[in-house]
Amino acid sequence: MKLVVIPPEKYNDYRLDVIFNCYKWDPQFLDNNTIAKYALVITKAEHEELARLTEQLDAETMQAEEFLNQNLRLAKPLALPRQISKELKKMENYQASRHIRLMRYDFHPTVEGEWAISEVNSDVPGGFAEASLMPQAAMKVLPHKHYWHKNFGDELANAIAQKTKPGGKIMFVHCTSYSDDRQVMQFLGDKLQAMGFVPIYAAADHLRFANNKAISILNGNTGEVDAIVRFTPLEWLQYIKPKHWQGYFDTTTPSCNHPIAIFAQTKRFPLVWDTLAAHGMPLPTWRKLLPQTLEVKAAKNKQGFIYKPACGRVGEGITIKEACKADEYAKIMKDVKRRPKEYLAQKRFNSKPLVGQGGAVFHVCLGSYSVNGQAAGYYARISSTPRIDSNAADIPVLIERDTT
Repeated sequence: MKLVVIPPEKYNDYRLDVIFNCYKWDPQFLDNNTIAKYALVITKAEHEELARLTEQLDAETMQAEEFLNQNLRLAKPLALPRQISKELKKMENYQASRHIRLMRYDFHPTVEGEWAISEVNSDVPGGFAEASLMPQAAMKVLPHKHYWHKNFGDELANAIAQKTKPGGKIMFVHCTSYSDDRQVMQFLGDKLQAMGFVPIYAAADHLRFANNKAISILNGNTGEVDAIVRFTPLEWLQYIKPKHWQGYFDTTTPSCNHPIAIFAQTKRFPLVWDTLAAHGMPLPTWRKLLPQTLEVKAAKNKQGFIYKPACGRVGEGITIKEACKADEYAKIMKDVKRRPKEYLAQKRFNSKPLVGQGGAVFHVCLGSYSVNGQAAGYYARISSTPRIDSNAADIPVLIERDTT
């Protein structure tokens, strides 16, 4: 794994290409440029290893979540939000074959020369266009052409097409006031429209449910829809409070993702591993790659642990002290003490930094997608600190060709 610099004289054109042709409409976070000046290149061996580990993790995760769905009493340690827990029993009719299961596992290289994973984005992983089009834009400006990339957008679009009737209507559910949400949905919607499907861009409360089928009430697009692509996080729905959000749990309309994703989405997922092992699911790949995870109280007086919000996203609220701004660390720790069930403690791994131009040091989070159990591509971000959060920059992932 290495960083390859985008030629400085071509970077501005590359950045404009990414913004205007690759759906990267949010190229800044505060004062930070979020389009990296590098490409991340992985070897063929690294790619093959990541694909294998991703598929092993995926098999373990899907087996675990389907077991928990049938044994909800055993899911109590997950401490899921009360409003969501009330609806879980509606998922009794869940059949994996009806739906599209999308996940992204976040890998990090360690100083020991191994991989660690920080989490699985099980519910609504993003980065679709960055994983699909940014590599193409990078390859146009890099002097060496002995790279290739896996086009995640094609993998996901084909999977959705297989579960949706030809020419069907697909509802892209997202927070419609946010351009960074819309860019994800627009990218995928445009791909599926080119395949003959009808995209409908809408908010969560533009769906109603009758006889377990999803019905659009959006002006100009009323009627039954043939698939749902949800990009609004499940735990957000309880706060947005659309009147009929509970219908997502028992709909038979093909969904990406179905709410069964919530079991692994919570960072408290490891707290049910021993129970799963007692029922024949030892989760060996998860146990190998994810650092030790404990209840907050169990980590008291233990060294080397950080705290993470159970429903956190984009790396926010994690107590990596050197990455915290001003009094952020103190505020997070105060909240951990006040609401320990909404956090967990996790053994910190030693992220191996990559060196860029002029000796600049970057930490990397390499997200490996799976679609219906198959490795499907990569989305990566780099940061000057070990915490990969909203300040991190998106970076295209390229794979070295075998030249032997």
